[in-house]
Amino acid sequence: MASNNVTRDNGDSELQGVGEIDETKFDRILDIQLDLSVVLGGCKLNVRDLIQIEPGSVVALDNLAGEPLKVYINKKLIALGSAVVVNEKFGIKITEIINKNDAIAQPESD
Repeated sequence: MASNNVTRDNGDSELQGVGEIDETKFDRILDIQLDLSVVLGGCKLNVRDLIQIEPGSVVALDNLAGEPLKVYINKKLIALGSAVVVNEKFGIKITEIINKNDAIAQPESD
């Protein structure tokens, strides 16, 4: 049974002295699927505005053009990025990974 000694050289006291990880146990979680979502923006609508929406309507969002898009895993903010096209489909180019403390302070996406 192979194992790795995982430590971080950033002075993070939480991770100091982390023991060995049993790779067979770790392998069990590698195929778990997580929900990734990318948020282009949002807005608040009252019911009056909502019922007036029809094909061709344009709804203005709160994000500015060119502003980074928010990337969530299971409704937790994990990164920022920009939209790209990959083989005629939309994709996201990750430009920044959100650190754990910043992600905790962020509200969940709706």
